[in-house]
Amino acid sequence: MASWTSRQNKKFEEALALYDRDTPDRWHNIARCVGGKSAAEVRRHYEVLVKDIMQIENGQVPLPNYKAAAETNSRSRYTNEHRYHKSKLIFIN
Repeated sequence: MASWTSRQNKKFEEALALYDRDTPDRWHNIARCVGGKSAAEVRRHYEVLVKDIMQIENGQVPLPNYKAAAETNSRSRYTNEHRYHKSKLIFIN
């Protein structure tokens, strides 16, 4: 599968909101909005997205532990602040 840029993904999401299932030539319209992709590529991208969502909703994909990541970041931030204040004290004395 060809790669998609973040801009193409954004355009894809916007076009999905604009052209619903009942829109004639939906995939051609979305492909035109995205640019650089065929109707078949756009449809395949959509099918992969739907599959990913189904796996997440069925619990087949573990959700990230944001709390643990936030705690890790806050600890490293504290360490950096501590280093800054410690070095500041050295220069003052």
